Amino acid sequence: MSENRDNEYVIRNYQSFGRAFREFRSRQGITQAELAEITNLHRSYISTLEGGVNTEAVRRLVVLARALELEIVVRPHQGAS
Repeated sequence: MSENRDNEYVIRNYQSFGRAFREFRSRQGITQAELAEITNLHRSYISTLEGGVNTEAVRRLVVLARALELEIVVRPHQGAS
C-alpha cells in the first residue's frame, strides 16, 4: 500500500483513512463488533469508516489538513506493543 511506511499510514483521503484503521484493527485481532463495544460506536459506523466512505467528520479533517498543508499520519502509539 503506497501510504504505508513501516507502520505508518499517511491519510490523504477518505479511503486511506479507512484502510489505515482497518489494518491496525486487524493487526490487533479486534473485530469491528469488539471495537464498537470498546468505543461505544455502532459497528456499522466503523464499517462505514473502514470502507472509505466520505463521512462528515473525516471530510472535515481532510479538508482542514489540506488547507493548512498538513499531513495526517496514523501510527501505533509509542508505548503500544
